[in-house]
Amino acid sequence: MAKLEGFRIRNFRSLKDISMGQLWRDWNTVPKPEPLTPMTAVIGKNGAGKSTLFDAFGFLADCLKVGVEEACDSPGRGGFPRIHSQGQSGPIEFEIYYREELKARPITYELAIDNDASGRPYVLRERLRQRGKGQKHGRPFSFLIIEDGRGVAWKGESKGQDLNAEKEDFSVHSLLTRIQEGKDEEEEIRETEIVELEDKRKLGIATLGSLKQHPRISAFRRFVEGWYLSYFSPDAARGLPHAGPQRHLNSYGDNLGNVVQFMERDHPKKFQLILDRIAKKIPGIGRIDTLKTDDQRLLLRFNESGFVDPFYAQQMSDGTMKVFAYLLLLEDPDPPPFLCIEEPENGLYHRLLEPLAKEFRAQTERKPSSQVFITTHQPYLVDALEPNEVWVLEKGIDGFSKIRRASDDPVVQSMVDEGLPLGGLWFSDYLEGKQTHAL
Repeated sequence: MAKLEGFRIRNFRSLKDISMGQLWRDWNTVPKPEPLTPMTAVIGKNGAGKSTLFDAFGFLADCLKVGVEEACDSPGRGGFPRIHSQGQSGPIEFEIYYREELKARPITYELAIDNDASGRPYVLRERLRQRGKGQKHGRPFSFLIIEDGRGVAWKGESKGQDLNAEKEDFSVHSLLTRIQEGKDEEEEIRETEIVELEDKRKLGIATLGSLKQHPRISAFRRFVEGWYLSYFSPDAARGLPHAGPQRHLNSYGDNLGNVVQFMERDHPKKFQLILDRIAKKIPGIGRIDTLKTDDQRLLLRFNESGFVDPFYAQQMSDGTMKVFAYLLLLEDPDPPPFLCIEEPENGLYHRLLEPLAKEFRAQTERKPSSQVFITTHQPYLVDALEPNEVWVLEKGIDGFSKIRRASDDPVVQSMVDEGLPLGGLWFSDYLEGKQTHAL
């Protein structure tokens, strides 16, 4: 049931400093920002930073999986200097604000990445904290705080240590000294263990999150590991599966045949019902079924209207394969907590976009544990959304991206309340900072 309620990104490419949704420091803000909606879309012109925003989530997931240095050096990023905001000082920073369950107290994760003396990226600072039970004011308690490879971690379930890094006299070094010399006998200190990482390029949550005595850290690690960032390729999805059945569709969709094998093997009756539901949602498709080959591989067959013989997945159009993959992903009995898709409209007929957006939203209503985040530049898709679900990303005069919620504009909200479609307003430049009505 984990849900992302807000995040902040600093010094990551064109994202010098942007925030979406609600953060812990917003509790005393009037009016208080609303959390991210279960269905969230980011729109904007080419070059506004939509791909950068999408990659920011991928970068954070990669940092957990392979470490910050490999994440910086991965294809398309080119190293820390190229992803660090040009001309800016200070580290790359991320702040994630989420809840493990609907009524649970929110948890904040903070990460800062910088270059060391040798020019290699490392984890400068990492922190995980949560307000105590019944605590409505003040700073949250920390379950983990690490600076430059050393720090402390709380071993309990419901408490935490008031490690207030904002105090002028606070330092991780001073706290470590107190613990090591036994100068503080408070329960919070006694239940705190010293942490020293062997590799400062690996996240603390990657190591401590696998230990049973750190349940809060483990829960956050599982949350990020469960993110699904779609890099779907129709050509990859058409390949014949060589491995065995697999439970979940991967980011590229090249194991689609394996997922089909799993569903056919473990849930044969339910799977056919799923295929029937999907077939009704894809124009021109009368029925979808499977055929087992002599070498025990399972092939998808699409029965198109007007044809007697079925077509196999290898013969279907990119758009049909893409819609099928998205709909199959939404039928996953154990959906990802955070589903992130960049420009799902690519290759799709424009009249499919509004129904697809409605399917995404229906997914969050059927399964509240799943959250959908998309970037798009297609007004037809935006027509199916509400102003509080849409964020407008623009380039500022300084060349860096800025973002705002469409519902923050009273004129836009009023027009939608009067029945005007949001995508149509965007097409007419009512959602942009300046109405250009470009030809």
